[in-house]
Amino acid sequence: MFQTFRNAWRIPELRKKILFTIIVIILYRLGSNIPVPFVNGEAINAWFSATSGSSILSYFNILSGSALSYGTLFALSVSPYITASIVLQLLCVAIPALERMSKEENGRQKITAITRVLTVILAIVTAYGYAMMLKNNSSETQKLLINGVDTGAWEIIIMMVCYCAGAAIIMWLAEKINEHGIGNGISIILFAGIISRVPVLVNGLWGMITSNAYPLAVGILLGVVSVLITLGMILLIVWVTNSERRIPIQYAKRTVGRKMYGGQSSHLPLKLNMSGVMPIIFANSLVAIPATIATFFPNSWFAGVVDTWFDTDTWIYIVVDIALIIAFSYFYILISFNPVEVANNIKDNGGAIPGIRPGKPTSDYITKVLNRITLIGAVFLVVVAALPLIINAVSGGRFAGLAFGGTSLLIVIGVALETARELESQITMRNYKGFLD
Repeated sequence: MFQTFRNAWRIPELRKKILFTIIVIILYRLGSNIPVPFVNGEAINAWFSATSGSSILSYFNILSGSALSYGTLFALSVSPYITASIVLQLLCVAIPALERMSKEENGRQKITAITRVLTVILAIVTAYGYAMMLKNNSSETQKLLINGVDTGAWEIIIMMVCYCAGAAIIMWLAEKINEHGIGNGISIILFAGIISRVPVLVNGLWGMITSNAYPLAVGILLGVVSVLITLGMILLIVWVTNSERRIPIQYAKRTVGRKMYGGQSSHLPLKLNMSGVMPIIFANSLVAIPATIATFFPNSWFAGVVDTWFDTDTWIYIVVDIALIIAFSYFYILISFNPVEVANNIKDNGGAIPGIRPGKPTSDYITKVLNRITLIGAVFLVVVAALPLIINAVSGGRFAGLAFGGTSLLIVIGVALETARELESQITMRNYKGFLD
């Protein structure tokens, strides 16, 4: 991977794209540290550390690169944009007109415009909920807002405008990365936000080792075990991400003019984790809905029920999260991969799977293989995302910092591998020697 980046740096055009991406990341990190009027960032961070170590707020805080826990300009991060994209993908499956539109160039531009509008609407709703959460939880002792509980409607409107503007700027930066940079814009911003928390995590690990809660030998042992588990998770994620099931395809010989084509063997690669991290993001977005609604009414009976029965360290939350991850793994494959279309393309090009007749038998065979590897990929995602939650629940919340550690690792490694593959393909297009030198 590092060799790929070094070779890309030698190509002027790719070097400009890499530099552009780095500049956008720097701008994003600057925006994540710009304070918002009427917000007491240090008080909010202390309140987050005391009350939301294992709650769904910590998940959104990871995605925002700790901007949410300080109430800065980019506190909402990419969450409104991701949610809007999820909603549009679901609507494209449910509504045939939108599905037809998504397959046309002008239609894709319209869907992009609809996604932007929906992002702004969701940002307004989320910003209102976040501002009201800060206002309702602010007191003379906490002082999450500078004016405390006396903050009025005008101050809330100013805060909402700032947070909505931050979400819109992030959406714009992501689209600029797509146009002039390297990799997927939203993925790169997520990557930058999660990586920015590494010093905090290292400091937390060091604090656990040196804490008086354990003898020094026990603290060192826990630190070593944590590092080994992290390395093991990284190796597992890299191995599964790069694994694929190859279906052999044999192409028949055919004569065109005086030349003969075909007759060679190929394969259809099916990724073991074809859906990537999207099922986890889908599942976490849905299970976060009750907690999000509860922020509007922090002192209501509903907020108490959510806090007692549907927090991230409760078994109901974990079971629902696991079920949704498995369901969305199949759903995402359903909307992103069409076995019938693939089978028809193989047939039109004179190919066939050995021992399988062309047409419907081929599509049925591909579907059967796809269902099997999707189940394996879904189990892998459950292990990565839900196992830390289970450990946290069994330990009674003692490992709250690990609650979303697997999801963070999966996002970081997935984005790194995806970006490296894109660089390799662009190097190959510009220089056939490319990254193999």
